Amino acid sequence: MALHFEPAEFEARRARLIEKMAEEKLDAVLLFAQESMYWLTGYDTFGYCFFQTLIVKADGSVALLTRSADLRQARHTSNIENIYIWVDRLNADPTLDLKNLMSEMDLLGCRVGIEFDTHGMTGRVSRLLDNQLASFCQIVDASYLVSTLRLVKSPAEIAYAKRAGELADDALDAAIALIKPGADEADILAAMQGAVFSGGGDYPANEFIIGSGPDALLCRYKSGRRKLDTKDQITLEWAGASAHYHAAMMRTVVIGEPEFRHKELYNACAENIRAIEDVLRPGNTFGDVFDVHAKIMDERGLTRHRLNACGYSLGARFSPSWMEHQMFYAGNTQEILPNMTLFVHMIIMDSDAGIAMTLGQTYVTTEGAPQSLSRHGLDMLTA
Repeated sequence: MALHFEPAEFEARRARLIEKMAEEKLDAVLLFAQESMYWLTGYDTFGYCFFQTLIVKADGSVALLTRSADLRQARHTSNIENIYIWVDRLNADPTLDLKNLMSEMDLLGCRVGIEFDTHGMTGRVSRLLDNQLASFCQIVDASYLVSTLRLVKSPAEIAYAKRAGELADDALDAAIALIKPGADEADILAAMQGAVFSGGGDYPANEFIIGSGPDALLCRYKSGRRKLDTKDQITLEWAGASAHYHAAMMRTVVIGEPEFRHKELYNACAENIRAIEDVLRPGNTFGDVFDVHAKIMDERGLTRHRLNACGYSLGARFSPSWMEHQMFYAGNTQEILPNMTLFVHMIIMDSDAGIAMTLGQTYVTTEGAPQSLSRHGLDMLTA
């Protein structure tokens, strides 16, 4: 088996889940999030683009229902012993196979949690589940049951996060070496992703974001490449990934002499992220982090140019996003605890001036001050 953790690690995770299920009075949970399956069993696939679910009972027993294409994948990458296949055919309804399997597992009339808020759960699947299970068992939304457990990382997980941080740094080094007037975004992007691969890393859970000129103000990947002008700006958001654990970073690099507005926005980003470092510790909440961000930005007159969130938890994630559910936004009561891996980003996009500035890196929380996973400082980058 191609497992990244020792058996004791998986046993501890299963014990935590069973304890949480008991608190929620759940007889079973149906896991549809690939990261939940990976965290609990090591199962590693992109087959969640089709119907599959992992059934976990309150007694700790586990069964996977998936397609034939993922049978060997599950055997090779996970510790799952009970694997069942639903057959691809015209008008197939795998939720019927699921109900039959749940009946065999004595779950008729039981209280069953389901992960609804995940990319592995489509609207169609949800409707099919309702048709099959509404009269079979009591359905409970358990979308955040496992994702909450994943927030606090074990020492083995933190080791992968730290390696991901090193790979993210390598990617930035590769980019800096190429960024100059006339450089092609395609070459920069290839060098960054190549640095991660060369270091033994993985594909990230979403595309690297790269944009220059007017596209430097975009917060998402888009198709198309351009070459850098003598006076330009390029925004990069990327992540190192090791065993699917992510460490994200973000920078805007100014080509040529920075505009006064570039410097002004950079100073706001730097002041903000350093202030957040004082709050990113136990005793505070995710909402407290955002409040610091909003206060500093708003005092500088940047309310229109900032975002409504300034970071999030990350860890072992699968496409289409390396973001976890838990984000830094107003009113989020999620407590900051030791051994979380949290990405803090400052993003200021002044559309009026056509000026972008970003600054971001991943931290692991401790009992005291957070530890950056990057060897790079927070200086403004120019070329």
